[in-house]
Amino acid sequence: MAFLVQHGKSRAVGARKPRHVARIPTKLELRHRQLAARLLPACLLAPVLCICAARLFSVVLPSQLSPGNGVYLAEGNHVISDDAEAAGALSSLQQGSVDDRHRLQEPSAQVPARLGADPVRGSPKLDIEVESSNSKHITDLDNKSGMKGLAISSTNASSPPENSIVSSRQSVTDTEVPKPKSKIYCDDKSKDDGFPYARPIICQMSGDVRVSPESSSVALNTPMLQGEEERRITPYARKDDSLLSLVREVVIRAVANENDAPKCSISHDVPAVIFSVGGYTGNFFHDMSDVLIPLYLTSFQYKGRVKFFITNYKQWWIQKYKPVLRRLSHHDIIDFDSNKDVHCFQHVILGLTRDRDLILRPHPTRNPKGYSMLDFTRFLRHSYGLKRNRPLVLGEQPGKKPRMLIISRRGTRKLLNLRQVAATSRALGFDVIISEARGNLKRFATMVNSCDVLLAVHGAGLTNQVFLPPQAVVVQIVPWGKMDWMATNFYGQPARGMNLRYLEYYVSEKESSLAQRYPRDHLVFKDPMAIHGQGWNALADIFMAQDVKLNIRRFRPTLLQVLDLLQV
Repeated sequence: MAFLVQHGKSRAVGARKPRHVARIPTKLELRHRQLAARLLPACLLAPVLCICAARLFSVVLPSQLSPGNGVYLAEGNHVISDDAEAAGALSSLQQGSVDDRHRLQEPSAQVPARLGADPVRGSPKLDIEVESSNSKHITDLDNKSGMKGLAISSTNASSPPENSIVSSRQSVTDTEVPKPKSKIYCDDKSKDDGFPYARPIICQMSGDVRVSPESSSVALNTPMLQGEEERRITPYARKDDSLLSLVREVVIRAVANENDAPKCSISHDVPAVIFSVGGYTGNFFHDMSDVLIPLYLTSFQYKGRVKFFITNYKQWWIQKYKPVLRRLSHHDIIDFDSNKDVHCFQHVILGLTRDRDLILRPHPTRNPKGYSMLDFTRFLRHSYGLKRNRPLVLGEQPGKKPRMLIISRRGTRKLLNLRQVAATSRALGFDVIISEARGNLKRFATMVNSCDVLLAVHGAGLTNQVFLPPQAVVVQIVPWGKMDWMATNFYGQPARGMNLRYLEYYVSEKESSLAQRYPRDHLVFKDPMAIHGQGWNALADIFMAQDVKLNIRRFRPTLLQVLDLLQV
């Protein structure tokens, strides 16, 4: 009984035990549970991010690649496009997140859509340059191989698939480039209003143009047109019968059969300008008026992307004006007289566009950019590194004297009492320098730029006024013989166009050396215009060959007038 009671108690106690005993998890199972807990939020967040990204691309891509906005190819810092505003917008997009922060802080700030800004002129008219073989396509020709490169169709580009940027680039690359329309245009208007000298002929050719220096010719391949008669051009920016023997002629012709055109050996992706440095070069006035200023007017618009071919090649001349030539063209100059290659271009200019001597004025065809002599002198100061852009104002710096440069001459029109003129000028308060315009041009240009006054007898030395700072004073001593027209048109008007202050001093018959050569009743004194009527040779032999000896008492008021001009 006791056993049964004890055994029953034992079973009753055993019946209260749980059927399943809790098992302790292992370390590996704990790690798996922790990893699952961490991955769960990421898995839930990923679909949300994918949906947001898809919505973002669906908004951005159509707005950037929609029809009418064009297709733009950005390479480095250059944007190729015929739509300046859209190019500016693309440029702003390339700024990325850096610009975004600025936009948030300054909502009104905009990226200017101006391309090709000129640091020298700084005029809005010159800030946008669109380089294109026609209004819709741009073709890049390899300079060495002559193979055609990428063709970018801009205005008529079709919209690519919404999610395919690769296909849009393929459509741009595969676009076939139409050949530019063949055209020859020659401006041979011989005279300008109020200017008696004949204007030189300048011809422009577009299309498949082939320059052959060895045959002294330029051929335009025009397969769809009948060949025109050839034309001979002297590419020098002055028209004068005496120049025929001094300037090499270049023949231009149109050929209807490609077999009649010379085969290309070098192709170029920039325009070409062919001009001569023969003629009257070597005289500083003619270097400027017949070559450098017309070359600036013709080629500055290309911002250095232009090739120069020079006939009547003179190495010393090229070296003398190297800073100017280098800034107008970033390419090596080709000696047209000795080069044997056939050069192929899409645009060639034969000759130089010119205005009047040392003068630039707006003109719808010859000067559509509106370049002025003030622009040209600013360009020169930049080319030669000239620092001064304003003269001394009297009293501005106590003890500082205005500097006067007197140009001396070795040949004709010498200032016979030069030392007396210099002494009088010093006594009035000028710091006087006497120099002849020879030697190193950069060194002389720097000296001219350091001066406030330039004084010279009528002649090429006055051309150095191009290096003066604006508002400086130019004093021209005009020899006897009714030389006022030449004095004013060759140097007076140009000085005003360069924003210089200009004075003239007219020599009396007693101050001229002609008083010792001719009697007082001679036509030289009684009727100087009769000498002019005999032509240039008579003018050069008489009036241009005189020397002058100034009457100091008569000349002194002119020096005082210079001081007055420097006070403001």
